[in-house]
Amino acid sequence: MNGTTTSTDVDTWAQASSWEDLVTTALLGTDRRPGAYAGSGREAPLALLDEAAVAAVRRRAGLRPARAARRPEPAPEDPRPALPPAAARRLTTLLADRSGGGSGRRGSSPDLMELLPQWLAAANAHGYAPPPQTLPALLDAARGRTDLRPAALAFAGPRALWLARLNTDWRFALRAAPGGGATLPDPEDTEAVGRLWQEGLFAERVALLGALRAGTPALARELLASTWPTERAEDRLMFLDSLRAGLSAADEPFLEQALGDRSRNVRATAAELLSALPASALAARMAVRAAACVALDRTGNSPAIAVEAPLECDSGMERDGVVPTPPAGRGERSWWLGQLVEAAPLGTWPGRLGGRTAAEIVALPVTDGWQGELHAAWCRAAVRQRDAEWSRALLGSPSAPEAGGPGAVSLAERAKLLATLEPAERAAWVAGFIATHGLSEAFQLLGVCAVPWAAPLGRAVVDALDIARDAGSYPWSFSGVMGLAERCLDPAEATRLEALLAIPDEREDAAPGAGGYWAEAFQRLVTTLRLRAEMAQELAPVGAHHPSRA
Repeated sequence: MNGTTTSTDVDTWAQASSWEDLVTTALLGTDRRPGAYAGSGREAPLALLDEAAVAAVRRRAGLRPARAARRPEPAPEDPRPALPPAAARRLTTLLADRSGGGSGRRGSSPDLMELLPQWLAAANAHGYAPPPQTLPALLDAARGRTDLRPAALAFAGPRALWLARLNTDWRFALRAAPGGGATLPDPEDTEAVGRLWQEGLFAERVALLGALRAGTPALARELLASTWPTERAEDRLMFLDSLRAGLSAADEPFLEQALGDRSRNVRATAAELLSALPASALAARMAVRAAACVALDRTGNSPAIAVEAPLECDSGMERDGVVPTPPAGRGERSWWLGQLVEAAPLGTWPGRLGGRTAAEIVALPVTDGWQGELHAAWCRAAVRQRDAEWSRALLGSPSAPEAGGPGAVSLAERAKLLATLEPAERAAWVAGFIATHGLSEAFQLLGVCAVPWAAPLGRAVVDALDIARDAGSYPWSFSGVMGLAERCLDPAEATRLEALLAIPDEREDAAPGAGGYWAEAFQRLVTTLRLRAEMAQELAPVGAHHPSRA
């Protein structure tokens, strides 16, 4: 404040105006509101600033402290063993790199953020607890990447939920936790279970149903039946979906009742679940309907399958989950046929088609252009019923010229069929596919193979990459497969890959500089594999000495 201003003047100005008046005058300008400062002997803007300074001091000096907020409860204990020190340091490094490498070239450096999901899976398998100081970075990483959330929150443990209640940026952790992070009652405490089911929030009830379904499925089903008529349609659908876990013949009576539900979506879900039970009454009804449409035709020179699609979709078919109206561009009869065959037990067909095996049935010709529709429905049935024999037959040989089985009309369908096979057989089929057809269509198929890749599959991928390099193209066309290889190849393959690190002599028809780019890509692959081996060793319990399988 200017030294010529007297305390009497300041007190007078301060009493003349409230704080709100000062703010209004500052916004409008003293030229438009000069009256309050006319007798001060000072320029109005300076007088306004002096008064504002005094008023600010008065407001602060007279502020009464607010009532103290309730202190949060202490964070819960995490009983899991602590991470080994080297693994804790590695976690800090992985989380610090979560911003990624940007849009520029990665060079030969590993992409640490892409290794974080694998590191979390390994840490969870060992049952470790994270260092408390890493929890904020873990929650931030999970917030930015939804694919990380299940593994990151499982690893972060109960203290992450405690932190999430104190920071709105991390509330997603509460939504992702069963029951919003609430503690569920012991299944044997029937009174507490019943009270939570009757009075709990929707998320808590879904979590309770899921927990009971895992341990006491009959109790979960009884709870659901007790309130079923009064639940909202959207809630009934969510509750019904929880029966997928541990689905058994004991669920059939309840699901049969749900076929008469008011909601079409609930009816469709009940029908889908019942069709996954080959011995259910619905599966038997669908088998009768489907068998009436598909028969063996022996009138020609060789046996064939004859198809007569249904002429109508009656009320019984609708009740059993057949959707009457087809999508745009799809014929009604083919639409109904596909649904009937998909829902019929695959065990129906050997007896219906002359005692043949699945492979023999798939090999039969189908008359009148129905083969694609029939085989596609069998594909969906094999996936739904988890039938490896039918999946194997529909996939066909991986070296087939058409690069797929007769019923697998897309890579996505082939990937679904592969998922029904045992991991070793799955890997062997994909290895054979890559050996015949290369990597251009293998990305989706590789995605369903167990990690780390089995040795035959790993060798097939490396050999195909080597062939692609020798062809003289740029490695960017195979960046997706190369990224998978970095995460999925067995680290033991690093030694064999060293032979590919040298820059090869370029062919005349090769893309300029392609050899150097391939050498860089293989160097990154080798470096990543070695890093994964180190990560596995760091996570191994003290005294354990075994091959690294990160």
